[in-house]
Amino acid sequence: MIRTQVLVVGLGPGGGSAARVAALAGLDVIAIERNREIGEPVQCAEFIPMPMGAYTKSDGVLLQKITGMKSILPSGEEHESEFPGYMINRALFDQAIAREAGSEGAQLMPNTRLVGLDAKNNIATVKSENEELKIGFEVLIAADGPHSTVASLLGLPALKIVQTRQYTVPLKRPYMDTDIWLSDKYPGGYAWLFPKGEYANLGLGLDKRFADNLKEPLDELHRQLVSDGLLGEQIIYRTGGAIPVGGLRDALYTGKTLFVGDAAGLTHPITGGGISAAIVSGERAGQAAADFLLEDDENAFPDYEEDMRDQFETAIRRAVERRMYLEQYWGSMEANQDEMMRRGWIAFEEYFTPLHH
Repeated sequence: MIRTQVLVVGLGPGGGSAARVAALAGLDVIAIERNREIGEPVQCAEFIPMPMGAYTKSDGVLLQKITGMKSILPSGEEHESEFPGYMINRALFDQAIAREAGSEGAQLMPNTRLVGLDAKNNIATVKSENEELKIGFEVLIAADGPHSTVASLLGLPALKIVQTRQYTVPLKRPYMDTDIWLSDKYPGGYAWLFPKGEYANLGLGLDKRFADNLKEPLDELHRQLVSDGLLGEQIIYRTGGAIPVGGLRDALYTGKTLFVGDAAGLTHPITGGGISAAIVSGERAGQAAADFLLEDDENAFPDYEEDMRDQFETAIRRAVERRMYLEQYWGSMEANQDEMMRRGWIAFEEYFTPLHH
């Protein structure tokens, strides 16, 4: 058995940030990641908002700037809005954050998965290649995504999710906007195009309770954009994943375990955006671990939870309400009306006005 002060499970942007801040504070940190390569496979549209620009400084991370968003309604009407941000190489982005954690002294263990958790005695069982190892910890930071293994080993409920599918395809001309398609073809989600230099990420998300096939509508959109001359036919990379859309967990900490990022349900339930919230919550959780262990601050964990709710809960709750509202209409005539889609998407004023059911 080995011992550490802080065990971080998952080395996405949330876990990497938590490990970095905890190690910077002088704590012993071990961070495990189930994938062989940190940041891969990429399951992300790779967009980050403007305030996250400070995290794009590492070589190869920043691919291009985005200036606007074009939201395309069922009628074909296009709505232009400002939407400044950056397209990144997500794998290099995650790796850069993890590398900083490592340089602050965190021990990084890729290709290592959590297989058991004794929460009463603060012992995690992890498995790499062929060996099992027990790790004793004082604080556990769960940054292990929408299907959090930590949560399921603690007997916590699974988060509500939508499924996504994405192709990386050649982009035929320089493009500065992200395009968003709002349609009953993508119930519980939407389709997107994010340009990144010579390529673009074309994808969609939907709720499998309403439609089971993600491939057909994505292929149809791809063909349409090829015939419009915007995209090439070749599919360079295929990916997909789950996005939590049910809002925050009932509690963001339990015992000595803190949840961050997707594992905490901090992802925006309408846009699916989660990178900023992962970094903010990861940094804050790393700080909470330091306050708890170094300052004997018994309010460190409740303060973490309160902070996260103050920052994110209002926007997330509104998004959950919009999802619930739209769920009544998927597959009906109303879902093909522009007015309905305006109420369910962040680019429109109607999204921010109270709902009258």
